[in-house]
Amino acid sequence: MSLETAAAEPTTRVGAPVASTTPSSPRRRAARRRWGVLAVRLGLVAVWLGSWELAARTVIDPFFYSMPSEVWDKLVTWFTDGTSMGSIWENMGVTLEEAVLGFITGVLGGVVLGVLLGRSRFLADVVAPFIKGANAIPRIVLASLFVIWFGLGISSKVATAFVLVFFAVFFNAFQGAREVDKVLVDNARILGAGRWQLLRSIVLPSATSWILASMHVAFGFALIGAVVGEFTGADRGMGLLIRQSQGNFDTPGIYAGMLIITALALVAEWLITRLEKRLTSWRPPSSSEAAGI
Repeated sequence: MSLETAAAEPTTRVGAPVASTTPSSPRRRAARRRWGVLAVRLGLVAVWLGSWELAARTVIDPFFYSMPSEVWDKLVTWFTDGTSMGSIWENMGVTLEEAVLGFITGVLGGVVLGVLLGRSRFLADVVAPFIKGANAIPRIVLASLFVIWFGLGISSKVATAFVLVFFAVFFNAFQGAREVDKVLVDNARILGAGRWQLLRSIVLPSATSWILASMHVAFGFALIGAVVGEFTGADRGMGLLIRQSQGNFDTPGIYAGMLIITALALVAEWLITRLEKRLTSWRPPSSSEAAGI
């Protein structure tokens, strides 16, 4: 073998690890996994819609069960020509406003009262039966009372959404405040931390995961509260459109309203997830997050 040939060949030490020529980075694997998950989801939706359309044309009665093509036509009509109750955007805006106001007030009330009672065992023992009794009242009954008390305007819908969100957040905030590490609290007190410093630096960060976990379902509850309130009595909103579709035996209209509400809930879930990542960026990633799960 000539010197030129020997110089052109790479030299490898005995026992040295050979690097892979096509390494697969964790970011690339995570991207492939996300695309794979998205493809499976789209496939499931396509199979579901296709089987529904086929069944409605061959087996089941489309008058009662409708079909995806009719629901799509209803959505196109609503977004192009409007609804019998005005612009679809206006009705969506009313429902969204009611849900957002109920969500914000319910989260604030649930966090404040949950943390307060979670750190005060005496107060928690005093008000426990009242909290449990209020939580046991059927929401549809409260919605009817709110319509009588506050009228057909936005206030009664916000009140209904508030009730649903408040209890979902309260119990998680309460439990999160109770689960704070007592050793950490005692050490902070030894170092001279006051009640407000303990609350701000230890209790609230420790309860953040509990509170954020409840917020993922709380906005869905806020939308449910707004729609239930509109069902009970309203002059605008997606709940009123669905109730009107029900009264007219307009099955595609019911499904179209459900899809719009579901889309709003999914967008809100995405925003809350982004907020959660920002608020918990100080925590080290869990093993599942590190693996891209």
